[in-house]
Amino acid sequence: MIKKVVAKSGPRYQVRVRGADGTERSKTFHTRKEAERFEREFLSGRDRGTLIDPRLASETLNQFSDRWLDLHGGRLRPRTAELYRSLLRRHILPRFGALPLGKITTAEVRAWNAELALRVAVTAAKAYRLLSQIMKTAVEDGLIVRNPCAVRGAGLEKSPERPVASVQEAAALAQAMPERLRLAVYLAAWCQLRRGEILGLERRDVDLLHGTIRIERTVSWPPGGMQLGPPKTQAGVRTVYVPPNILHQLKLHMEHYVGAEADAPVFVGQGGSRLRPASLEQSWRAARLSVGRPELHFHDLRHSGATWLAVQGATTKEIMARVGHASPQAALRYQHATEDRDAAVAGLLGGLAEAAKVSRFPAHVGNLRDKPI
Repeated sequence: MIKKVVAKSGPRYQVRVRGADGTERSKTFHTRKEAERFEREFLSGRDRGTLIDPRLASETLNQFSDRWLDLHGGRLRPRTAELYRSLLRRHILPRFGALPLGKITTAEVRAWNAELALRVAVTAAKAYRLLSQIMKTAVEDGLIVRNPCAVRGAGLEKSPERPVASVQEAAALAQAMPERLRLAVYLAAWCQLRRGEILGLERRDVDLLHGTIRIERTVSWPPGGMQLGPPKTQAGVRTVYVPPNILHQLKLHMEHYVGAEADAPVFVGQGGSRLRPASLEQSWRAARLSVGRPELHFHDLRHSGATWLAVQGATTKEIMARVGHASPQAALRYQHATEDRDAAVAGLLGGLAEAAKVSRFPAHVGNLRDKPI
């Protein structure tokens, strides 16, 4: 029902409506047209069952994100939870934290994402995906009607191609490391292990008789201290065969640097406890500078090894199984073309011609364009 109300500043139009819960609400507008539109949309939403209680939609993102983290935090890996808190604190809440959930619009999300992407493109995609997850939960909980994170392509990470080390460079990098840490470089490059998987290895995981390593755990150091957990994905629990060229290095390392206990860490720090990522990174930084590849991250060794697999003709499923990827999309990134592989492929094509005894095209090949196919 719309009622005209006379005020000092001029006439107003008060709308009185009753929600699905029986509660009567009122709202005042400057024009009858605005009042009629509100009444029409309210009643339509009530009848469709999509009406949102304004009191629920008024909860701020600051408040709801706290509840969201409390609900999901226990199911997140420590580093993921730390990343989410950082994205919220640094990029999401400064812009949207004080806004009610119902006031966050797609236009505002688009503008925020565009501004952030100009500075940190990859972080912008991560922050957008997190905000979208939170707002999706708000929709599922009936706090808002639709998710404002509807910006096409905003959640896609457009990371630059990571550098690839050659086999010779990987060998030089290993030699530049302290002797007790050389195996870490070999395992990253030749067994395609993640840093956390390498630091999580224990004696019981290494089978020297059959030349295999069992990947069952990873180690991380969130603010609360060291945590051991399962590999990054379920597909990460796997057995990896050690290439013959580094098997001897593995045997020597196990003999000289690993305790006899089944749960003895394969890599230990100076004090005898499990090696910390910071200690490994310190030696790695010096090694990469010494061989003239300062841009290489330790994770690039795994990327390089996976690329070598692709160059040698490994299939997507074979790469997935070895590196511990759960989806083909992640494994396909290593099957990009390389100059060395392109030269090898060209050589193979030449071999086909040689096998067929065709050294060059016949002289009349140019006339083929005049003949029907």
